[in-house]
Amino acid sequence: MLKKETIENAYKKIGENVAKARKKRKMSQLALSLEMGYKSVSVISFAEICLNGAHFNLAHLMQISSILEVPLATFFESVEEIIKNP
Repeated sequence: MLKKETIENAYKKIGENVAKARKKRKMSQLALSLEMGYKSVSVISFAEICLNGAHFNLAHLMQISSILEVPLATFFESVEEIIKNP
C-alpha cells in the first residue's frame, strides 16, 4: 500500500509536469483555465502546486493534454520513480 506522502509527492510531480508543459507552450494559467471552461485560475494554480491538497484528476489531464497538444504520458514523467522509491 502506498503511503499518503508518496501519493502527495506523485501529485506534486504531475502538477510540476503540467506547469512545465503549459509554460513551454507559452500559455498562462488563466488561458488554460478558460480553455477548460473555468472562469478563474484557481483550479490550475492550486493543482500545479498541490495547494490545500488540490490536484489534477484524469479528466483534467486529458483536457490539458488535448489543449496543449502533448501526450498524456508527459504529465507522468518521473512519477513511477516516486512510487518505486518513496
